[in-house]
Amino acid sequence: MAVMVAFLNLIIIFSLVSTGKSLSSNYYEKTCPDLEFIVAKAVEGATARDKTVPAALLRMHFHDCFIRGCDASVLLNSKGNNKAEKDGPPNFSLHAFYVIDAAKKGVEASCPGVVSCADILALAARDAVYLSGGPRWDVPKGRKDGRTSKASETRQLPAPTFNVSQLRQSFSQRGLSVDDLVALSGGHTLGFSHCSSFRNRIHSFDTTHDVDPSLNPSFAAKLKSICPLKNQAKNAGTTMDPSGTTFDNTYYKLILQQKGLFSSDQALLDSPDTKYLVRKFATSQEVFFEAFAKSMIKMSSINGGQEVRKDLPEKTVWSSR
Repeated sequence: MAVMVAFLNLIIIFSLVSTGKSLSSNYYEKTCPDLEFIVAKAVEGATARDKTVPAALLRMHFHDCFIRGCDASVLLNSKGNNKAEKDGPPNFSLHAFYVIDAAKKGVEASCPGVVSCADILALAARDAVYLSGGPRWDVPKGRKDGRTSKASETRQLPAPTFNVSQLRQSFSQRGLSVDDLVALSGGHTLGFSHCSSFRNRIHSFDTTHDVDPSLNPSFAAKLKSICPLKNQAKNAGTTMDPSGTTFDNTYYKLILQQKGLFSSDQALLDSPDTKYLVRKFATSQEVFFEAFAKSMIKMSSINGGQEVRKDLPEKTVWSSR
């Protein structure tokens, strides 16, 4: 994906780097006291039926916040010829929109017209991490929803092919530090990736190497067996780490073994400061959990929308304009 975005998109990004000072953990204490219970129940029920739900919810929240801020624009549906974010290539595998729909329905029944979809998504991502064995944190609330959603803007998301300089730039444009970059990358401990996201590393890598030389040879051979050059399996791929449904610090240990799945994962060893943090988080899961929670709060506070959408996400069809 392209490194540089259009000038207009840069203006949008730079307008998002400040975090929302109006957010607070007790924002709905009086207006919707059962909010967290309702959302947690929806996430827990879906996870009990499908262990891949937490990864999708975490990725959904990340993808939402990195485009126009945390405004739940990733939940909006396409209309006519206007494609929304959820129909952009990076979001094709985010199959858990129905979980947010269910949570929103429950919240609307309890306290109609009060809670934003963006807050529900932030809570669902937190609960998804916690149910997978990860940390739990207090989610500041009071976000607002947006009405604009464009599939074309998903090109602004950090790509799995990014090098460390490109990753730094992407995170910095959103007011996130190098510490945030490395901590939030740990979210790759959850989830599954299709071959398309890493085949650049195992087939015709460059003019000299067929396989990325930074890949562990045995790991590269395994990936090649899963994703052969003339792959015919539509859903071929692999979990991002062997503990693909457990939130832990395995991700960092794999990078140190040259078994990072994406180029962007392995690139974290390419500069001294990011390499230091990878080693630090690989050594202590407790330290990683603390850093991840802190960075999630920071990321999820990026300014976003202007209103509270009352419609259920699956019924909302505001055009992408």
